Amino acid sequence: MRINLKSLLAATAICALAWAAPVAAQNAPTESPASVEALDPVKAPPAVKDVDPALWVVKDADTTIYLFGSIHILKPGLGWFDDGVKTAFDGADQLVLELVEPPAAEAQALFGKLAMDQQGKSLRSKMSDADRAVYDAAMGKLGIPSAAFDPFEPWAAAITMSLLAAQKTGFDPNSGVERQLTAAAKVSNKPIGGLETMAFQLGVFDSLLEAEQIAFLVETAKMIDDVGSTTDKMVAMWASAETESLGQLMNEGLTSRTLYDALLTKRNANWAQWISAQMKKPGVTFMAVGAGHLAGPTSVQALLPAYGLTATRVAY
Repeated sequence: MRINLKSLLAATAICALAWAAPVAAQNAPTESPASVEALDPVKAPPAVKDVDPALWVVKDADTTIYLFGSIHILKPGLGWFDDGVKTAFDGADQLVLELVEPPAAEAQALFGKLAMDQQGKSLRSKMSDADRAVYDAAMGKLGIPSAAFDPFEPWAAAITMSLLAAQKTGFDPNSGVERQLTAAAKVSNKPIGGLETMAFQLGVFDSLLEAEQIAFLVETAKMIDDVGSTTDKMVAMWASAETESLGQLMNEGLTSRTLYDALLTKRNANWAQWISAQMKKPGVTFMAVGAGHLAGPTSVQALLPAYGLTATRVAY
């Protein structure tokens, strides 16, 4: 089985990952000089570039649900929250995300519970000499001591490593779609609902066998130099509404059927069912989930006809 970096980035997916990096940095041993802040130097605000990601709508006589594909971490300076997206959001009665961001202390406690090896076995002791050499080299590129993530489970080290690498190239969870939508909803006193919980999302990775987690970590380490360019490519496709190309790129690394079903198939089915139930309740909902969930043959939209529903692209 192969689990690579694109599987994580496809983690389309996992909103909790966008919040895991800061939490992981807090949990890492203090001898590590590299924090999220250290890897994300302050820069002058970039000029805003107007982009128009894809937006869909499902509606009947008294219910409207907008479907928006999100990217969980973005570089500052993309003007996506305007035009049709802003109009749809402003007209909604509620915002629904993959999950509602928990308070920082709660997120840290949960990450610590799931991400730390409860048996006290160090991360590097679980690797072969060859795998440890690959891991050490990647940590060196990030400027982080190899021992810094020793308390972590392999999946948590992989997530933290890749997100820190993304931040080193300019990506910022605070610029991500969910953070921006959440802030706007709070300003307008719009209710915010979640389809899942952080515990569920992190549990997808925590439930992997140790061998699978190590394979995930080593593949991530091997591709650490490609984090920025791969994410840039995905964001460019998202920004120009190249939905199918984006879905193919984000999901092509999911060669494990188990992980594919856990990250995409099962969750998409749950969300299609949620939309069907929500359509029985009058009102307007703005729903934002990872962009990879809204592309491909098992996308949320592709599952809606089974419920007698159709998602239509919104022209704007």
